[in-house]
Amino acid sequence: MSSQSQSKAAVHSHHTPANALRADLILLVVTLLAAVSWMFSKEALHEFPPLLFMACRFTLAGLLLAVPGRRALAALTAREWRASGLVGLVFGVAMSLWIMGLFNAHTLGEGAFITSLSVVLVPLLSWFVFREKPAATLWVALPLAVTGLALLALRHGFNPDPGQLYFFAAALLLSLTFILNSRAAARISALALSAIQLVLVGLVALVLSLLLEDWPADITASMLLWLALSITVGTSARFLLQTYAQGLTSPSHAAVIMILEPVWTAVFAAFWFSERMEVAQILGCTLILAALLVNRWAAIKGWFRR
Repeated sequence: MSSQSQSKAAVHSHHTPANALRADLILLVVTLLAAVSWMFSKEALHEFPPLLFMACRFTLAGLLLAVPGRRALAALTAREWRASGLVGLVFGVAMSLWIMGLFNAHTLGEGAFITSLSVVLVPLLSWFVFREKPAATLWVALPLAVTGLALLALRHGFNPDPGQLYFFAAALLLSLTFILNSRAAARISALALSAIQLVLVGLVALVLSLLLEDWPADITASMLLWLALSITVGTSARFLLQTYAQGLTSPSHAAVIMILEPVWTAVFAAFWFSERMEVAQILGCTLILAALLVNRWAAIKGWFRR
């Protein structure tokens, strides 16, 4: 058997029904961890300057991943370091915009749905930047997403708040991050790539924080608690589980379950912070969710047939 055939057989052996079910359950946990990390971050921002919080959270989370990934990091070529670094820099700017959105947000659930638009923007951006022809479902998903976004931003006239603008800018850059990351991950260890990315996100946020923020004079116990939970549960554990689960199933199946993140975030925010949405906000978020489902329709059909 050729090495290529052996590789295909190995991949197929990982994608068994039992492994697929295990992957689905783990990815469900990942979406819950992703949603609860929004709560941890929002709690941390009561005392942390936003960019300083991101600098601490992502630098330390990246260093945590660098420990098990040290051999993979040592094996990277200069070209692979550059590819990883480019993804990390774009991701760093995207997450800096995201945390500023969270800092200015009135409704976490709304912010989660706006950020999730990055999934719909990926094929559009791939078409513009890399001339990759999008699936026909994009032309159904896009009007739904735009209408949903309009309901969120225009419910009091054309007066989008700063949090919404930050979240949308973050979604644009997160879609670019996803494209660059997919291209880099095809030839670079996921653990090494993620460790580099997370540290670079932290360094980008640190530079911006030094330029733009005043740092607190004291560090409180609650600051350390929310930071520790964000690093371990919201970043490192979430990544490790997601990477493991994605190795057991196909990317399309993983993408279907990951759609649940903004839904869980809205539910948790309702209980955690007693957030309530207006009718226009609920309609807007529902349309964005519909856009996400349409965008992943082929994968959803395959998931139910499995």
